[in-house]
Amino acid sequence: MDDLYRDYILDHYKRPRNFGELEPHDLEAHDHNPLCGDELGVHIRVADGKIVELRFHGQGCAISQAAASIASEEYVGMPLDEVGGLDGEWLIELLGIPISATRRRCALLNLKVMRGATTGDASWPNGGG
Repeated sequence: MDDLYRDYILDHYKRPRNFGELEPHDLEAHDHNPLCGDELGVHIRVADGKIVELRFHGQGCAISQAAASIASEEYVGMPLDEVGGLDGEWLIELLGIPISATRRRCALLNLKVMRGATTGDASWPNGGG
């Protein structure tokens, strides 16, 4: 089972979903993880209070990039006010693999950026270390 999840992570890293930039966009944010150099930005298009389209851009390790890709599929269609209530455990569960304490911020960078774009709160999500 672990190999299946590892392949899933590698697939999202090598072929990220919703990667690039989006013009025009309604919301945006950019942040980084100084511990390992990951950086991530997001452009979001909103309609009727929901995320209708988004694109992530940036660079980083396999965990940060795969997490952004995997989560991006979940964010599309989500009400903006739901994003601020998501915590780190939500994202870790989406990944489906154990994440060490040193890699948690890599995994959670995209949620930090999404919360910054949608709520203005760019603090690390609970569970972010």
